[in-house]
Amino acid sequence: MNLPLGYRYATAYAGIRKEAKDDVALIVSGIPASGAAVFTQNRAQAAPVRLARRNLRTSRGKVGAVLINAGNANCATRTGDRVAAMTTQAVARMLKLPANQVLPASTGVIGVELDASLIAKALPGMVKNLSESGFEAVANAILTTDLVMKTASAELQFRRGRVRIAGMTKGSGMIHPRMATTLGFVLTDAQIAASVLQKILTRAVERSFNRISVDGDTSTNDTLALLANGASGFRPDPTEMGAFEAAVTEVMQSLAQQIVRDGEGARKLIMIEVRGTANDADAVAIARTVANSPLVKTAVAGSDANWGRILCAAGNAGVAFDAKNVDISLQRTAVCRAGLAAAFDESALKTRLDETDCLIELAIRGRGKGTATFWTCDFTEGYIRINASYRS
Repeated sequence: MNLPLGYRYATAYAGIRKEAKDDVALIVSGIPASGAAVFTQNRAQAAPVRLARRNLRTSRGKVGAVLINAGNANCATRTGDRVAAMTTQAVARMLKLPANQVLPASTGVIGVELDASLIAKALPGMVKNLSESGFEAVANAILTTDLVMKTASAELQFRRGRVRIAGMTKGSGMIHPRMATTLGFVLTDAQIAASVLQKILTRAVERSFNRISVDGDTSTNDTLALLANGASGFRPDPTEMGAFEAAVTEVMQSLAQQIVRDGEGARKLIMIEVRGTANDADAVAIARTVANSPLVKTAVAGSDANWGRILCAAGNAGVAFDAKNVDISLQRTAVCRAGLAAAFDESALKTRLDETDCLIELAIRGRGKGTATFWTCDFTEGYIRINASYRS
């Protein structure tokens, strides 16, 4: 991975997690970066979400550092706001930054008080050990129930210069983003204004993290930040901005799909394609409802070609359509045509449904041009086992 220039990273075990695994991380930009972010739309929001939103606003989109902890969400506690403020202020003092140029982010158990002194004690060593080679260490430190690290990168060569993009994310459960993701950090060394960056991020997140679901639950802590520090010395011109945005979107789609593939207890990645609706928003609504249907997800887990569950879920999406115009295919095998059962080889399709990637296609006959692609995963007993013992 060819990392963006001008960023340094550090991690430490501060004692927040029960197991001795790094649980605090820093991302520092040598040059304060232009920053953009999207946050959870859950009305129960963690203290670091509130502070990060405020800091980004008052700094006018300038970010010098990101402070992340895992193992404790710093949410729904008596001291949450104070802990978020104290820890970001400590980072700011050590890095000689204005406090509002530090973005906090937390992930972990909700409703448990977070001891700020644990992070404060870890910070001096972390600042001392900041390194350009610590990207993957941070990507690992932010994980909770994840089984694998999630990173992606891209590199663009323009006529006058080269820019690099790298992203990391975490998430395996409580995944149903609305204008954000679990935790995600995308970095670039391109020179781009914060206002432009925010527009790019908003469009890219709609085509990536907002098109995934593991269990239909939107987290209290969702934070996705996009930083551009200009360390490459290159600013894309208006004719190049489309290619840059496409690369950012590609990185974010890869990260989002990695989250779904690593869904708690999941064995299969499910891609849902909907077409033929009156508009894209209707297609997204249908795809999202199918993706969140436990009946659809368990059918896929069992390699059961139960297309009736898909039709039922689509009909609950609040989108007007005539079921007599619906075609459904599984693994590119027609199972429903014009709202009725199609003839197919059940045994052969079951074998195909045993594969680790499953494609569901739903098309509405007519003149509608709306389309959407959505990603989810199957439901297995593993999801229940993980979430039944999350706090213990």
